[in-house]
Formats: sequence, C-alpha cells, structure tokens
Amino acid sequence: MKNENQQVSTFSQILLWFGAAVSIAEIMTGALLAPLGLAQGIWAIIIGHVIGGAILFPAGLIGAKTGLSAAESVRISFGKYGSFGFSWINILQLLGWTAIMIINGAKAFDGITNHLWGYQNERLWCMVIGLLICIWVVISIKNLSKLNTVVMTVLFIFTIILGFTVFKNTSGVIVMEETINFGTAVELNVAMSLSWLPLISDYTRKLEKKITGTLWSVISYFVGSTVMFVIGLGAAIYAGTSDITAILMSAGLGLIALVIVLFSTVTTTFLDVYSAGVSTANLNKKVNEKFAAVIACVVGSLLAMFVPISQYENFLYLIGSVFAPLFAILFVDYFLLHKKDIDPSHSHSIRNIILWVIGFIVYRLLMPYNSIIGITLPVMAAIGFICFIINKRKAGNTNELFN
Repeated sequence: MKNENQQVSTFSQILLWFGAAVSIAEIMTGALLAPLGLAQGIWAIIIGHVIGGAILFPAGLIGAKTGLSAAESVRISFGKYGSFGFSWINILQLLGWTAIMIINGAKAFDGITNHLWGYQNERLWCMVIGLLICIWVVISIKNLSKLNTVVMTVLFIFTIILGFTVFKNTSGVIVMEETINFGTAVELNVAMSLSWLPLISDYTRKLEKKITGTLWSVISYFVGSTVMFVIGLGAAIYAGTSDITAILMSAGLGLIALVIVLFSTVTTTFLDVYSAGVSTANLNKKVNEKFAAVIACVVGSLLAMFVPISQYENFLYLIGSVFAPLFAILFVDYFLLHKKDIDPSHSHSIRNIILWVIGFIVYRLLMPYNSIIGITLPVMAAIGFICFIINKRKAGNTNELFN
C-alpha cells in the first residue's frame, strides 16, 4: 500500500501550506475574536494554533510514513467501509469549504471592482475563481513549485502590507457590542486548524523527508494562519471592519488588490478541491483524482453562485466535532497500538465507529462549556484513552487465545 513516488520537497510543502493559510476566511475568523481585545485575542490565537498544530502534525506524519491519503489511512482503524463513510463526509465538507472560499473571494473581488470601476458581478467572479482553481488542479502539485514560489512571494509581501495598514493607526479602538469568552475563542482557532485535519495526509504522503517535511508543513501553516488571525483581530479592533475590500483599498493597492484576493483564494481552495478528488478516488479506484477534483470545483462554484452561505463559524465547529474524535482513535491505533498496515479483510470496526459517534456527541454537548484550552483537546484525550483501554484489552485477549 506504500506510495513509492515520494517526490515532493519540503520547500514546496512550505509554500503550499503558507498559501493555504493566507486567505480571507482566516482574516474574517480572526475578526470574530475582537471582543476579547488585542492582548487576550492574541493569546487565544496562539494557544488555539499550538493545539491545532499539535493535532495536525501526527495526522500528516501518518500520511508521510505510510504513503496513504487521509481517506486510505482511516482504514487502519475503521476498515474499508468505515473509510468510505469518512470519504463521503469529507467530500461534503470540502464542497462546503470550496463554496465558502469562492463566495468570500468573489465578494471581495466584487467590492474592489466596484471601488475601481463601478462594476459588480459576483457570479462572474465565482466563475473566474473557479476556472483558475481548475487550472491549478490540472497543473498538479508536482509542477506548481515555480509558480507557487512567485505567488507565495506576492502573498508574503501582501501580509506585510496588510499588517502595516491595519496596525499603523492604533489611536482609535472600536468598542465591540458582541461578546465572546476566551475558551470559545481558543476553540475557534483550533477548529480552523482542524478543518485541515482530513486533508493534510493527502499532501504529506509524497514527501521526500517525512518527519522534517511534515513538521515544516505544519509550522508554515501555523505561522501564516496566526498572522492572518492577528490581522483580522487588529482590523476589527482598530479599523472597525473585517471587510478585506476596505482594508486593501485603504492601503492604496488598487489593481494589486485584485491579484491578492484572486491568488489567496485560489491557493487555499485548491487544497479543498484536490482532496475532494482524493477522497472520491478512495470510493472507487477507477476514478481519476484530477478529474474528480475538477468536478468538485465546478460543484463548489455552483454552490457559491446559487446557494446563500453564512455563519461559517458553526460549520467550523461541525467539522471539529466530526473529525477530532475520529483522528483521536486513528492516532491511538497507529502510534500507541502500532497498527501500521491495512488489513484487506478488515471491512469495518463497530467498536471504533461507536467510539467515534460517542466522541461526536460529547463534543456537541460540551460546546456550551469553556476551558482555557477549548474542548477539542479534552474530547480527543478522553476518546483516545478509552480507545486505548478497550483495544489494548481486545489485543491481549486475542493473544491469550493463541498462546
């Protein structure tokens, strides 16, 4: 089951994951933390991203060491049909993310073109962004290196300009009417990181240097995402808006702003549609990953054009509640119980599926409550501990039968 084509460099993954982090959605989510104020907001961002990174790393490492995609690696704990269930859920959430990213990018694009030329057409911009994402898919990861270097250089300069624009005038602090507690703010940061949990193995599986490549992938996302969240936080506090159009226009970027919005949306959403293709291929090996990714992009674009999308922070929490307990079980099986290979005869695991459902329910029940580290980590620790005790005992009983 091992993928022998480990041809992706660490540097290319650093670029890939920095591009994933630089997005309008990250800025908007950071803005939701503004009621905490700057100091507490930054602490919530750092704590949440440390937790998120600590969870992303082992997920990516499994893919790097086994050469398996996220959907394939789930077979270790949940069997063939369990991984099919994961694939369907993952495809649905990735289509949702694709639509959210495209509509956010199109709205920002629309605002800029309206400011520059008085022209607005959100559906047209959805199609333009969708087309560019499809081109990214066709080019493929292996051939994106040089293009990504140029694009990431532009986006890096953008983050510096954007940060300077937001924080250059800190004299006026906007009073927030909304409230958010610290635990919820931390959890929102964790949830954003966890939205990449069912994707990261799809990219680390082809790394040349497994451990260092995975580590730098996570660090790259951690740095980029943290900066985006802080910019969103500062924009809401000092500029009184998280509207990316207003911020970019106040920086006097003009046409450059169009390029920034376009490529920041494309580089992030590319990962969503590509992983949707990988999950589809897990359902049927005859399906071509690139073709499925292009179809996912088309569907996501249509959703963005015709389906009203709002309250995506609730969508983030839903993703966390589904995938956090699932990966807690996989981590225990792989790292603690040393189940490294896929058993072709393993069709499903009722035991682990029940634990997964319990974890989902517990997560949802705990959402109204708060802790300084959010609820994802406690839920994963509890489900992981139960999984270890139950499956360790089962393994012991099996050994006794053969002694």
